[in-house]
Amino acid sequence: MENVVLIIHLFLALGLIAIVLMQRSEGGGLGMGSGGGGAVSGRAAATALGKLTWVLAAAFICTSMALTVIAAQKSAGSSVIDRLGPSTPAQTEADPAPLPGLQGEDLLPPTADGDAPLPRAD
Repeated sequence: MENVVLIIHLFLALGLIAIVLMQRSEGGGLGMGSGGGGAVSGRAAATALGKLTWVLAAAFICTSMALTVIAAQKSAGSSVIDRLGPSTPAQTEADPAPLPGLQGEDLLPPTADGDAPLPRAD
């Protein structure tokens, strides 16, 4: 269901972009320089493309709300942390993991008397 609404939403977005780009530009931001009939005047001329723009915009908003409701229903009662699954215990800085191929004894500094370092008591 979510995929169907998402595809319809995509087609509505593309259609809305195409319809807006096909409309005639009247120049001047918000119709300021057109002398009348712009967005600032009381009533703009209702063309077929203008009406289609409103219909597509309303349908786009409806599909946006539907996708929000579907996403909320899918995530009800769960958290992002719940979806991560079991995690490994965090290592402290005092006990870092040895590098691959090296033993823990190889990483210890040599002792003062020149003998090999004592193994660590884990």
